[in-house]
Amino acid sequence: MVVEGEVRARRGWVTFLLTLVLLALAGVAALRFVGFDGNWYVIAPLSLTPYVVPVGVLLAVLAMLLRRWWIGVLALMVAGAVAALVVPRLSAIDQRAAHGRTLRVLASNLYIGSADPREVVNLVRANQVDVLNLVELTPDVLRRLDEAGLFTLLPYRVLHTDPGVEGSGIVSRFPLAETHLAGDSSVKQPGARVDLGDGVVVEVVAVHPIAPDIDSRRWERELKDLSAAEGEHGIRILAGDFNATLDHAAFRTVLSRGYLDAAEQRGDALTPTWHTAAPLVALDHVVVDRRAAVRDFRVFKVPGSDHRAVYAEIQLP
Repeated sequence: MVVEGEVRARRGWVTFLLTLVLLALAGVAALRFVGFDGNWYVIAPLSLTPYVVPVGVLLAVLAMLLRRWWIGVLALMVAGAVAALVVPRLSAIDQRAAHGRTLRVLASNLYIGSADPREVVNLVRANQVDVLNLVELTPDVLRRLDEAGLFTLLPYRVLHTDPGVEGSGIVSRFPLAETHLAGDSSVKQPGARVDLGDGVVVEVVAVHPIAPDIDSRRWERELKDLSAAEGEHGIRILAGDFNATLDHAAFRTVLSRGYLDAAEQRGDALTPTWHTAAPLVALDHVVVDRRAAVRDFRVFKVPGSDHRAVYAEIQLP
């Protein structure tokens, strides 16, 4: 009887642990479908939404091997529902016809100035970058970028350095005129009109809202302040560290107002950009006015930074 009781207790604990994992997966899936970001304790697990699919499948296999059939079936249902959202991110989307100028944009989080400036400049040179957005731009790394030859390649600049994480800047091959495009965070998230010549002007914002673990409400507000609806502005490009993924409602709100995520358009939206030591999630984006077309998207490792740089080639309408 003692042995039988121990076996039952063990089986009960196994069922409890499997159910606990199932509830966690189902909770993340439910929050994603409802579109609720909430506070940091919701925002963080939502960023891991794509992982619900492989974890759910593994849970289902394990549960069925252990003859917990109902847990296995429910785990497969949760994994399947989330897969319907995330698997399409692996496929490129046909682009609308666009026959205007081509603009190459690169955005890099410099990790409070710790990124290797020579690698940033090499990326600019190798990819013939026209506009470079830099966040976590410190006075020291700005000096080192200058020494590495950045401003020889991209002579025009709008810069707001900071010794901490709030420094940002836009550097360009073409003339810039600074303009406020990001609400109350315009200094930290500078905007500029890029004059490509022949009357072609593009608006660019270097994106870096506050991290949601510091202030989740301000994070949401700073994201949504970026997203004036299509028709209320010229062709606009938002590029940088959004501290958000496609599974955050605040980021999807930005897209819903007339924008495209360049990675999603090229079938690369599951390519992680943070953390470089153990890449987990895509927090860095190039977001493009949907009147334009995305011809290319790539992600590059930058030594010294905890984020990867993101690059997009954009053809204007």
